[in-house]
Amino acid sequence: MKGFKSTSLADQVFERLENDIIQGVYPKGEILTELKLVEQLGVSRTPIRDALRRLEQERLIADTGKGSLVLGITDDDLLDIMNIRERIEGLAAFYAARNITPEAIKELTHITDLQDFYFNKHDAEHLRQVDDEFHDAICRLSGRTVISDTLIPLHRKTRRYRRIAMDDWNRTTQTTKEHYEIFKAVTAGDADLAKKLMKQHIINARKHMIKEEY
Repeated sequence: MKGFKSTSLADQVFERLENDIIQGVYPKGEILTELKLVEQLGVSRTPIRDALRRLEQERLIADTGKGSLVLGITDDDLLDIMNIRERIEGLAAFYAARNITPEAIKELTHITDLQDFYFNKHDAEHLRQVDDEFHDAICRLSGRTVISDTLIPLHRKTRRYRRIAMDDWNRTTQTTKEHYEIFKAVTAGDADLAKKLMKQHIINARKHMIKEEY
């Protein structure tokens, strides 16, 4: 299968299809069939079937009996996701700060340095990737499995909307500043401040995303 690693093929197919649905490559209302996806992705039906089952569990598609109907992310979904992130992601920052280690500081410093590098180059595409890395790292460094397992899939589901938001350079500039303040609080071990700053960051992001979509 071109463009895919040799390991965990089923997981890779799922991630590819999930991303393509979220990004709008497969728009809402399109019907996906196993045969169509086998031809497009160049893999057997087994990983396709497994990926479709997982996508149905994620409520990104629905089985129609004649194929899988793409549901995508609705406006209500987006609002719910951002409201959940507001309530939980602050906790991730809180625990990441409370559990901070030299290794974690090194990782977050590297991510923040990359953010500054791409920001100064006005490289929006790489900034989007660093945005993913920053939020996922905070989740992992929290050391809380339930928080991480809840938030990381939600990060993926809002990827398209975050891409839209970051096309606005004013918002990108503000996001960069907010990330840096969160970084300082987390690496300083100030858990309460990290929680407060992350919560406000998600509120600001939600306001911008909803404005873009409604």
